[in-house]
Amino acid sequence: MTAFISVFLGWALKSKTSFSRNSPVLLLGKCYHFKAEDDDSPTEACCEPFDEDFVMGNVEAFRKDFASRVWLTYREEFPPLPGSTLTSDCGWGCMLRAGQMMLAQALTLHFLGRDWTWPEALALQPLDTQTWTTTAAKRLVASLEASLQSSPGTSDHSLLPVHQAQAQAPGSAEEADAHLKEMYHSTLVSWFGDSPSAQLGLHRLVRLGLTMGKQAGDWYGPAVVAHILKKAVEEAMDPGLAGITAYVSQDCTVYSADVIDSHRAPTAGQASPESSDPPPSPQNDQPVSSRAVIILIPVRLGGEKTNPDYFNFAKSILSLEYCIGIIGGKPKQACYFVGFQDDSLIYMDPHYCQSFVDVSTSDFPLQSYHCASPKKMPFSKMDPSCTIGFYSRDVQDYERITQELSKVLQPSAKEKYPAFTFVQGHGRDYDLSASLTPEKREWPFIRDPRRTVTTAGDFVLL
Repeated sequence: MTAFISVFLGWALKSKTSFSRNSPVLLLGKCYHFKAEDDDSPTEACCEPFDEDFVMGNVEAFRKDFASRVWLTYREEFPPLPGSTLTSDCGWGCMLRAGQMMLAQALTLHFLGRDWTWPEALALQPLDTQTWTTTAAKRLVASLEASLQSSPGTSDHSLLPVHQAQAQAPGSAEEADAHLKEMYHSTLVSWFGDSPSAQLGLHRLVRLGLTMGKQAGDWYGPAVVAHILKKAVEEAMDPGLAGITAYVSQDCTVYSADVIDSHRAPTAGQASPESSDPPPSPQNDQPVSSRAVIILIPVRLGGEKTNPDYFNFAKSILSLEYCIGIIGGKPKQACYFVGFQDDSLIYMDPHYCQSFVDVSTSDFPLQSYHCASPKKMPFSKMDPSCTIGFYSRDVQDYERITQELSKVLQPSAKEKYPAFTFVQGHGRDYDLSASLTPEKREWPFIRDPRRTVTTAGDFVLL
């Protein structure tokens, strides 16, 4: 299926991705060097970090880190999506999948921390053309059959308090901690399952998209997806998600008072601290009255094409550990940017059509939710319309983030205008849209279908 779609829509399946030995690789704030100390190979030499014969520097650490990121792709044969009869998102749902991956990274930071890696990450097989077209389909079918043959009762994916989870975990303290983290990992993935009940699954996102004039099968831009993700997090009813919310900037402006209010106040649709006791996590020690905030900033890095002057800005952003990545990609081909090397961006590709996995079963297979094959794209090919994400644990963390980002955002000789700005106060203080309805306040990111103005991406051309 993926091979056919790749040919039909022009998506190339590259068997390998080359990485230079002499340039550092940045992955969501982590820096990796592939060159050994005694390596005197020429500068232009490059390598494939997933070749078994290539072991130098900290390539293995990079492999494990990348493969531990949650990978969400096209799926098929899931229950029909709201408002349609579609049972697959192949060919149109890539931006929603990219948004899910960015959201999953934020939840990974929230529950497990940036240093967490999946113990089985290095056992994953790279997805090259031959592997995918000959054996991967059979492997995924086997995974699906295994999930269907597991316990018929649905598993409880609610996160338990740490002391209860540790009590259930056998063995030493280290084993108990590893077992607990794997519980969080499995629960986190289950929230993105392809079923109507999944808290952050495709069905929930499509249903929220209907309120914004989007239907299953439509193209979703990165800014529209930011607003959909915000509503999905706000309306999530799982107690495990009670300690986190989301904020979307207005017109490339982050209003600090609004973010601080989001940190301090419960969001609508979730239980209040008085009525619920959200389970703590290994990295989640802030008081119940404090909520982590996922900050989503839709931006446009140029006109019809991305301005090359913004590449250093993108590098600086992806070098921060609290950055949860960038969703964007090529025109009409979304992807999730997680790092860079030299003048190329490293990304996770959602353009693989995989079989439906029932995440409600106990011990459902996790292998298809992780990828061992990074891809690279020249910055010049990146579409200028994108959404940048950050994770802020509490108010003090947000203050540190604003201080660091303010330095990154200072205009240079080439970049006359910052990609976005921080402003003190609330958005309502500036009264830019007091007379508009809530739907109109999100313009120009969510377009009115009755408008006839020519647009490019999510921004109106004036």
